[in-house]
Amino acid sequence: MKKLKLVMIGNGMAGVRTLEELLKLSSDLYDITVFGAEPHANYNRILLSPVLAGEQTFDEIVLNPLDWYLDNDIKLLLNRKVVQIDRIKRRVIADDGTEAEYDRLLIATGSTPFILPIPGNTLQGVIGYRDIADTQTMIDTAKTHRHAVVIGGGLLGLEAANGLMLRGMHVTVVHNGEWLLERQLDHISAQMLQTALEARGLHFRLHEQTRALHDAGNGRVGSVEFNNGEIIPADLVVMAAGIRPAIELAEKCGLPCNRAILVNDTMQTYDPRVYAIGECASHRGIAYGLVAPLFEQAKVCANHLAQLGFATYKGSVTSTKLKVTGIDLFSAGDFMGGEGTETITLSDPVSGIYKKLVIKDDVLVGACLYGDTADGGWYFGQIRENQGIGEIRDHLMFGASSLFLNQVMGDAGLQGMLPTVREAR
Repeated sequence: MKKLKLVMIGNGMAGVRTLEELLKLSSDLYDITVFGAEPHANYNRILLSPVLAGEQTFDEIVLNPLDWYLDNDIKLLLNRKVVQIDRIKRRVIADDGTEAEYDRLLIATGSTPFILPIPGNTLQGVIGYRDIADTQTMIDTAKTHRHAVVIGGGLLGLEAANGLMLRGMHVTVVHNGEWLLERQLDHISAQMLQTALEARGLHFRLHEQTRALHDAGNGRVGSVEFNNGEIIPADLVVMAAGIRPAIELAEKCGLPCNRAILVNDTMQTYDPRVYAIGECASHRGIAYGLVAPLFEQAKVCANHLAQLGFATYKGSVTSTKLKVTGIDLFSAGDFMGGEGTETITLSDPVSGIYKKLVIKDDVLVGACLYGDTADGGWYFGQIRENQGIGEIRDHLMFGASSLFLNQVMGDAGLQGMLPTVREAR
């Protein structure tokens, strides 16, 4: 039987995981062609931060070497950026003129860094933080220059700042929010994190907005100017102020988008021959930027590409960890709480430990941990399962180990061991 043609645009983690899942289900259904805009095989983008910090090498973060594509008869076209999707003739066209016809198309274009629309944003030394090329630029710059400014106090910004500091640069993080990691931490845990990072040598400018980047006189960035007129030196500016789903191709070919490519519970777009997955896809109004949800999407997408047609994706509960050596933090679910919720907190500033659990209707709905994240996975499981915690409520702060301790010591033995503050909202 003649094979169908599957074309994938993008060679990142979400897309290639879909191919891996597809090959498990049906290895001979498709002739597969993959277009990758970068000159590299599939690699773990999440581990770019440890590479920047000098803890790993580029070779060590490769997920699927070139041999994997050959072994699975996948035609890999690297350094080719797709510039057009022709849905009438069912073909894609790359910037070098390469064309590929498809019976099924998988769009896995990911996202691009948001570059602030300010004067000087095209100067040499102003970069995003998205791929191997960006990481290599930072590594090279740290060898020859002194001052770096990272714009954005989110996960990516802090990981970039930490890596540049470890490579000897004087790093200032500029963030226009009230505290660092506003989407991942509450104010108390964020302050503990900032204190720890300042002790390492990082500098922070919170509640600050960047007005312009100035030329050092040679076409390279030399300084950053804030809205209050203050200017600080900057030989390197890393924009880590968010990402934008890469949807230009989809919009151009008429696929409905709303900040990202609209997909249903089978990861199909409005064109049933075209699927979208990963950071470029919007499912039920959410575009996920974390690995776990993307891999869950990959499993469902592969199921339908394999023509099995029974899996559905309903959305994901997400959790967050920071990849900065020696600093442990974890958050999941609705860790901020709100009306109708109750929080249980443990705070030990001397030991650098903070735990906050959010409960609603006798169900754990959120967790925020700093300093001691050993039970993060267990709390995440409780949140995902959405089960009542009445029977373990008094020992919840102890985590999974409390269940064993309760069996051995009994309730009386645990009384008084947990300094908690309960606050009903």
